[in-house]
Amino acid sequence: MLKVVVCVSGGGTNLQAIIDSIAAGKITNTEIIGVISNNYGVKSIERAEKAGIPAFVLSPKDYSERSEFNKAFLDKVKELDPDLVVLAGFLVRIPEEFVKEYSNRIVNIHPSLIPSFCGVGYYGLKVHEKALERGVKITGATVHFVNEGMDEGPIIAQKPVAVEDGDTPEILQRRVMEQAEWVILPKAIDDIANGRIKVSGTKVISAF
Repeated sequence: MLKVVVCVSGGGTNLQAIIDSIAAGKITNTEIIGVISNNYGVKSIERAEKAGIPAFVLSPKDYSERSEFNKAFLDKVKELDPDLVVLAGFLVRIPEEFVKEYSNRIVNIHPSLIPSFCGVGYYGLKVHEKALERGVKITGATVHFVNEGMDEGPIIAQKPVAVEDGDTPEILQRRVMEQAEWVILPKAIDDIANGRIKVSGTKVISAF
């Protein structure tokens, strides 16, 4: 059984997709053992509690030094002892010591086709704003393992989504969620839980 901790910052729609996929049997051999948010009062905490999942808030604002928050964050995850950490809209830079501790055991969902519209400053709605500004015809989402770089870890899965005339950042964001994020993130977790993928250097190898 793959024990998963999900880290979130906002509404938790990807968290809900994971919860629903486990309930529907689309993700097997997997249990969410905890949800961690860096923000108080967000809907993701409500989603976790409704599903009977232990939820915790660790806010950087509660610590005088960023290093103190980083240590508290790592300590909480160690306490929960997961096999996999899923960053599902977690707008916090993951500390290097955390990446080393959980090497090839942290996955992130990013709302673009990496290497486009990724890296420092590209998160949430900003990604879709930049995609529309650039005039791309295809965007999408990427699930990848997390390394020390920003959105640079080995890619697990990608799914393209068409940009349509009249799209606003909000409309495009919703379509990318529905058509890509909520599809490839649950599948990636299921693949990891059932031993269908492994990391080889900078690449992910699928074994079916």
